[in-house]
This record gives sequence, structure tokens and C-alpha cells, in this order.
Amino acid sequence: MAERKAFVCGHPIAHSRSPKIHGFWLRQYGIDGSYDAIDVEPEVFDDFLARLAANGLVGGNVTIPHKEAAFRLVQRRAAAAEAIGAVNTLWFENGHLWGDNTDAYGFAANLDEYAPDWDKVGTALVLGAGGAARAVVHALKMRGFRHIRIVNRTAERALALADAFGEGVSGHPLAASGEFLPDTGLLVNTTSLGMHGSDELPVDPSALPAHAIVADIVYVPLETPLLAAARARGLKTVDGLGMLLHQAVPGFERWFGVRPEVTRKLRELIVADLGVAA
Repeated sequence: MAERKAFVCGHPIAHSRSPKIHGFWLRQYGIDGSYDAIDVEPEVFDDFLARLAANGLVGGNVTIPHKEAAFRLVQRRAAAAEAIGAVNTLWFENGHLWGDNTDAYGFAANLDEYAPDWDKVGTALVLGAGGAARAVVHALKMRGFRHIRIVNRTAERALALADAFGEGVSGHPLAASGEFLPDTGLLVNTTSLGMHGSDELPVDPSALPAHAIVADIVYVPLETPLLAAARARGLKTVDGLGMLLHQAVPGFERWFGVRPEVTRKLRELIVADLGVAA
């Protein structure tokens, strides 16, 4: 069988850790394949997708700023992509270019690994209303959460996101988070606060109940100020790196025919590449 070639595309793309993740699995499973980063400017993205098969590519990942364009351009969409409104994974099936969004899967699988029974804690509070929040809310709905509150600095965006998901999901201004914290079982930060050395807390976790789980999708640093404050209170915390690792699993299986495992060795490889403390 000829070498199977997959990719990740974005603009810029040099920062992507996806080639390290998939390269690790290709070596681990002895697969004759490749996975490369390709910088694709927005004005040529349509043409890039149209030429995937001609260029010998079996599929790949799509990252910023192409996820919405990919959603528009694929011929078939998986249910998660439809719900989230963005595509991050592409593959060919029966001659059609398919698109999926594996971010919700990655989020849920990360919590399954580090906070078992996270989906039995009752009410969820989601900070932020961007694309990542859409994936998180979809994951929460799929795992049976009946009370999901979204808070955002721009309340209108929170309300619009809540409306998109319907029953059991409500949108509020960020200032309302204080009144929600005491009965929140799962707090999820999807904003960029805490990234790249910012000490600002999106909310103060001191008002959370003792059983609450705090998750942050940021993974640089691995322990954000929010997670550090929650851990100091004795709360269960989950960092964002596992979401990155787990969201890569379905695509690899589509392209290379093996369902890979997210192992400690893989995590340690990416932590070392991030240059942060494990």
C-alpha cells in the first residue's frame, strides 16, 4: 500500500503540535504514512480543499482561521460538525469529502480520563461564547447535562449561543457568574484568560461547592491561574492538554486505520515541546 499522507492546515501553522502528536502515533504503530503542517492563506483555502485528492492527501485537520470555511465547503458533515458549526477534521468516504468536529469528543474524553463521573455533577457553567464554547456546550448536551449556563463579557454572544442549543442552556453577562458559582458542579473556562502568563482570573473559584470540577481548555500554561486557585481550594482540576491529544484520535483512525491511544508517553512528549512544567 502506498504511503498515506495527511496534514494540518491553518494560517499561521508553525505553532501547531499536531504533527508531533500524529508523528508519534505513526512511529508507534509502524504505519507507512505522513502528517505535515501546511500554511494555507484564507484566499486560497477553497482551491486547497478542491485539490486534496489530486495532491495525494487522504484527509487532515483544519485550524484557525479555516474551520468555518471548511464547514461550508465539505460535501458531507458529521453530526458534531453540524451542531458546532465548524469543521476541524476532513476525510474521503465513497468519493465525498466529509467534515467532522472532534473538539467536543476531545473535551469529553479528557474529562473521562482525569475526572471520572464528571457528567454526573449536575449544573455546568461555561465561561466564554466563542467557537470553543460551542464545542464544550455540545459535549455537555451529549453527556446529559440539563442545566448549562454560559457567561460572557458580551452578553449578546452568550444569549445567541444558548439559543442555538435550546432547552436547558441559558446565556448571561459575565457579572452574573458570581450568583451561579455556589451550585455549579462543573466550571469550564473556554476564554483565553490565563494564557501566556496573564494572572487575571475569569471568575473566583472560592465560591464553588467542594465537589465541583474545574476545567480549562487553555494548555499554555498547563496550570492556569484559574486551575491553581481551584487546586488551592482542594477542587478537582483538569488542564486543557488532554483535549488537544484526544481530539486527534478520530482523525488518525480515519486516515490510517488504527485507533491510537493517548498515553502518558505522548503527553510527556508534548509537555516537553511546550516547554512547561508537567
